[in-house]
Amino acid sequence: MERLFVGIGSISALLAVAAGAFGAHALRQRLSPEMLNAFEIGARYHMYHSLAIIAVAWASTRWPGAGMVGWLFVAGIVVFSGSLYLLGLTGQRWLGAVTPLGGLGFLFGWLVLAWSAVKA
Repeated sequence: MERLFVGIGSISALLAVAAGAFGAHALRQRLSPEMLNAFEIGARYHMYHSLAIIAVAWASTRWPGAGMVGWLFVAGIVVFSGSLYLLGLTGQRWLGAVTPLGGLGFLFGWLVLAWSAVKA
């Protein structure tokens, strides 16, 4: 499980860097400041949680139940960051209603990580 999460986290971090660079260079002149900000928030949280997935690889070797955290973070990245990327690129405001679902994935992930550490 730990090698899987290091791999997923590393590829995810690579994609976060690429998304951030794309936003900073290719989109800066094309998007409104509001839509660019949404895109950049998606990239920021994408990177934070990519690094967290790598940390979960270590935690899963020490605390049973921590492996589920990695999947919650992956789901959070896909839904939270993905919806913000799409919102920024398309301007479709309804995507903002989806974003909090990804945020819940992040929140539950952190909660389960804390629970796994305390319970161990």
